[in-house]
Amino acid sequence: MASLLAPSPLAGSDIYERVLTAPGGLVVLEHEDTAVLIEQFRAIARNNGQSVYVWQHESGMANLREAHHARIPGSQRLGNALRYVQQSIHFGVYLFERFPLPMSAMDSTLLRQLARAPAGHVRRVVLLDAAPALTASLDDVAVRLSSTSQVAQRPRLRDGRWLL
Repeated sequence: MASLLAPSPLAGSDIYERVLTAPGGLVVLEHEDTAVLIEQFRAIARNNGQSVYVWQHESGMANLREAHHARIPGSQRLGNALRYVQQSIHFGVYLFERFPLPMSAMDSTLLRQLARAPAGHVRRVVLLDAAPALTASLDDVAVRLSSTSQVAQRPRLRDGRWLL
């Protein structure tokens, strides 16, 4: 006999939901293990069909939904990757891992513009492993989230399942 219960949510879906419901377009995510978090977001992207990208200094930006991590051409430089995010008209969560410092004035301006994106446009830039100097300089526009602390939240219905 088939169970009538909804399947259990994927690991990391609570963090993903908190990123999506964050009040700003720029999120600084404090967490313990970047590789595990990226794998969790990859599973969510493949399962739900959501657009989740990861940017790494060495390889540029890649779509986590694609099986072979489809790379975005010309996105190795930080400025080009930020412009790609800014010009995208689609929903997306963009993970930036090991943000390089020092950051140019143009990159800082682009990041601040992305943080103040229009409310109707769901596009989140998430900084992973951000240096304390960077997070301190973005405190006025960034939303800080932690993957370890569980803040009391109202249950939400998402894809037919109740999530906290």
